[in-house]
Amino acid sequence: MRPAMSRPAAGESRRSPNPTSNQVPRHLAVTLGVAVVVATVLTAWRPASLDPGELVGDLMAALEGGQLDAPLEAPETTGVLPIGVVAGHSGLHPASGLEDPGAVCPNGLRELDVNTQVANLVVQGLEAAGLEVDLLEEWDPRLTGYRGAALVSVHADSCSAINEDATGYKVAAAVDTAVPDRSQRLVACVADRYGRATGLRFHPNSVTLDMTEYHSFYEIHRQTPAAIIEVGFLFLDQGFLVEEPDRVARGIVDGLLCFVNNEPATLPLESLP
Repeated sequence: MRPAMSRPAAGESRRSPNPTSNQVPRHLAVTLGVAVVVATVLTAWRPASLDPGELVGDLMAALEGGQLDAPLEAPETTGVLPIGVVAGHSGLHPASGLEDPGAVCPNGLRELDVNTQVANLVVQGLEAAGLEVDLLEEWDPRLTGYRGAALVSVHADSCSAINEDATGYKVAAAVDTAVPDRSQRLVACVADRYGRATGLRFHPNSVTLDMTEYHSFYEIHRQTPAAIIEVGFLFLDQGFLVEEPDRVARGIVDGLLCFVNNEPATLPLESLP
């Protein structure tokens, strides 16, 4: 903002005695102003949130329109939004006040234990990549209106001996969302990178209503891209999930990095045995 100019005294001319000399400081001030704006906006810039071409266009428009008196405001999306990672079934259910362990296997393995271990490793991996992350519980009050660059809820599939094809993973996005394209790209990234990291079979045609109608999808902010992943079946994939949780987590981390870094991803077709 420019400092207020003093009113000329009575009898004084409003015209500058030397117009050229007055213009030089003004041009310098404008140049410095542009430098400050560029530094400020570029400091907040993230690849997934602002197109540098748009930034240059905005600055040129401001210069041509003489709008440098007012500060240029960066779009709302230039703020650093965290990534939310939900450990499925963690925390207490608000209605019962009890813990919900999810699926429980005959040998005592609980889905909750698998989800929690994987979610914690995902958080560690994302933080190691320099991202801000929120580890959330299943019924976390912070989920209400949650604003994030992305949100992924980690779950595992049934412990029941369904059939020999019950091995592999599923990924789904919310049906009711204000950002369907971004949510579907999140699904594509996670499905693609998870399959590469784990070698497990992808089941796009086995997604259930419990996934697409997942309660957290209706609690978070509608602008937050969100997905839920079933990392594997607790029956046939149990050995892998328990013995190699780092690979499980790596697949999810790679998928989220694919999304936030705008990397290409192809939704894999269902793998055949």
